[in-house]
Amino acid sequence: MTTGRHSAAVLDPALDDYELASALVREAGQLALLMRMAGLQSEQKTSVSDVVTAADRAAEAYVLEQLQRCRPEDGILGEEGASVQGTSGRTWVIDPVDGTYNFLHGSTYWCSAIALKDHRDVLLGAVFQPEEDKLWLGGHDRQATLNGDLLTTFTADRGRRNTTGVAELGAATYIHPTWLMDPMCAMPWHAAATSAASLRMLGSGSCDLGRVADGQLGCWFQHSCPEWDWLPGKAIVRAAGGAVDTVHVNGLEWFIAGGTTAVRELRAALESGSVA
Repeated sequence: MTTGRHSAAVLDPALDDYELASALVREAGQLALLMRMAGLQSEQKTSVSDVVTAADRAAEAYVLEQLQRCRPEDGILGEEGASVQGTSGRTWVIDPVDGTYNFLHGSTYWCSAIALKDHRDVLLGAVFQPEEDKLWLGGHDRQATLNGDLLTTFTADRGRRNTTGVAELGAATYIHPTWLMDPMCAMPWHAAATSAASLRMLGSGSCDLGRVADGQLGCWFQHSCPEWDWLPGKAIVRAAGGAVDTVHVNGLEWFIAGGTTAVRELRAALESGSVA
């Protein structure tokens, strides 16, 4: 595929699902990066911090084209509007640029992410951060890796990270400032946030979840995540031996990832902010 003077590889349909996911996020991420280097403008979606660029659209178009050729029976769902009904019962969920606000402003903290799901659960996830050359990969039948190295965050030291409480961990999160004005959201978020040793708000959920899987971040929570912001990282954290959960509080769905104890404690903290 060619987009202006930027090109990306035509992929081999014989690649297995993990190889295909890895190639797709690498190619999409590099395509977006090249387009940013050439200069981009953005459009607002829902707010000044919720933006889309031509790179988002071109990277999604590339992934869509390759999946329709390599996995013609699978469905496709993309953040920028891709929607294909498949016949296999499987669906690829794609986010060509996660952290677009960061991406647009020159930060390295953005990625390309993809997940494969069926009607039961997510099967695999791949997250690639181009400017740091980090590729997280994992799924229900393959242990999580970072650039091919097995992740032992939740299995080393007899699984100590799974028994560490949230009060001893840094928590990554995200909440738009306008939500802090809504007590129905702000109360559970505040309860969870104040239970952690420290907070990080870095602007890319999939990058955050990759770092929960490799141990750089202790745990993570956020509300109202679309599938493309949750499923790739969910698959990777779980494949690293970590825990994931969701809980409904005050009409909002909250998503949680980390060690077993931290996830349980974050869930309890969020529920403590419930308005009866």
